[in-house]
Amino acid sequence: MNERKGKGLSFARRMYAPRAVGTGLGFVCVMIGIWPQQPAWWTWALLVAHGFVWPHLAFQLARFSTNAFRTEQRNLVFDGFAGGCWAGVMGLNPLPSVIILSMIAMDKMAVGGWNLLGKTLTVQLLGIGLGFWLYAPALFPPTTQAQMLACLPILMIYPMVIGFICYQVNVQLGEHKRALAHLSKTDSLTGLINHGAWKHLLLSAFERCRANQQANTLALIDIDHFKQINDRHGHLVGDNILCILSAFFPAHLRKSDPVARYGGDEFCVLLPGTTPGQAGEILERLRQAVEDYRDPALPQLRLSLSIGIASYGPHLGDAEAWLHEADMALYRAKDEGRNRVVWAGGVGKVSAVSAI
Repeated sequence: MNERKGKGLSFARRMYAPRAVGTGLGFVCVMIGIWPQQPAWWTWALLVAHGFVWPHLAFQLARFSTNAFRTEQRNLVFDGFAGGCWAGVMGLNPLPSVIILSMIAMDKMAVGGWNLLGKTLTVQLLGIGLGFWLYAPALFPPTTQAQMLACLPILMIYPMVIGFICYQVNVQLGEHKRALAHLSKTDSLTGLINHGAWKHLLLSAFERCRANQQANTLALIDIDHFKQINDRHGHLVGDNILCILSAFFPAHLRKSDPVARYGGDEFCVLLPGTTPGQAGEILERLRQAVEDYRDPALPQLRLSLSIGIASYGPHLGDAEAWLHEADMALYRAKDEGRNRVVWAGGVGKVSAVSAI
């Protein structure tokens, strides 16, 4: 409920400025339009109230409403009704009436589409009828030069205000779109690239290697005995370890080395421009750093990594074959005692195994 009200209040706040500008400029336009009729004092009072009080009242109505969005929609419809009333009071004086009615219709179309525009046009007709009934003005009086000049501010300024509001909305939508695109490619727990995005990244890297014969190394990393950690210490501790390990990657890998959470306790790394030996040295430093880590809350806990690496070669038929070679190297690292780096087709650099 609070989230829905927040969205409705945000909508009302967005409408506040254009309404205040529009009614303020419209006040001048209508004032010159009805001046020749010498209306009663209460008509002037209504015009002042609509021009300078209504925008603030409308926002407060939405602010204190239990459904701010629906209240603001009613406010927008009332804008159309009030504009129709003033057009009727002016006897549909061509220039000011068309400008007021069209400007109101324009911003309602911009914020509510055809549905809100249809409601607005309907209440505008009702307002025109009410204005005619109350004042019985001459129909289509000629537009004077003073009335033409009074219409210029609203004709020039109000579209700019609406355009600026639409621009702000487009900027916000663009930011939200980029944020959603980022979230769709990101693992929610670790903040790393997720499995689906990684598959596309790996395929792109493979295609570049095949096209340009670039050196690149793929690594699969597994946390040793991670299931036992979850069983012994609980899944919250396991999740915390995944987050801790994720923080090790940017500290011990290069900025150009993309890292992904492939699934569960398994991670993938690409090391562009590296030979197996160079990649092994980089990943060995990572492995050693994880082995040396101690959690102050669980000093008895020991962490280690098994890492399998495979370099790109022309013998690889596709990205899946490349991934398979790294996976086989990872299995070798586990079979040979874990806590080590092993690369496909080579001799693994074996480290002392730390039991968890």
